[in-house]
Amino acid sequence: MRRDHALEILKRHVGDDIVVAVYQALFDWMAIAPRPLNYISTGAMGAASSHALGLALARPDKRVLCFDGDGSLLMNLGSLVTIAGAAPENLRHFLFYNGTYEVNGAHPLPGPERIDFAAMALAAGYRRAWTLAALGELEENIAAILESPGPSLTVLAIEPGENYPRDYATIHSSAARERFRTAINQV
Repeated sequence: MRRDHALEILKRHVGDDIVVAVYQALFDWMAIAPRPLNYISTGAMGAASSHALGLALARPDKRVLCFDGDGSLLMNLGSLVTIAGAAPENLRHFLFYNGTYEVNGAHPLPGPERIDFAAMALAAGYRRAWTLAALGELEENIAAILESPGPSLTVLAIEPGENYPRDYATIHSSAARERFRTAINQV
């Protein structure tokens, strides 16, 4: 499935949820669903899941959706154990899996055909995990994914879609952080 098509499906189900996205998923999401409750997680590859956990714990009244990349999660696999240990029911972790460190030159992950992120999440203690390879599977399962208590991991086998701009100026701006800070304090 194309990442942008998957994000379009997710957009239809995101109300006033907090969305924590990283790198290429973030660039696509910013173009598809610009909104004040998008937490722009940059600066340290792999930090999205940890930031999402912090927000989920701080705001148990809000659903937190983490849009992570496979290369990014590999940089912080320990977050799976930490998230499972904290067990935030409001956290839904989506992993956009394409077997590459996409933003950093699309270098291949080591042994991508052997990596099973869903199995890792379950072994770490996540409540649920899905691996979806087609857009129809996402459409069919999205309600259950979002309604089931977390933490959960949904691995989406994706390929790049439309080439959205990589707007580093915005993601590194204090204005983006201030917009989120204002929005989260109002909900």
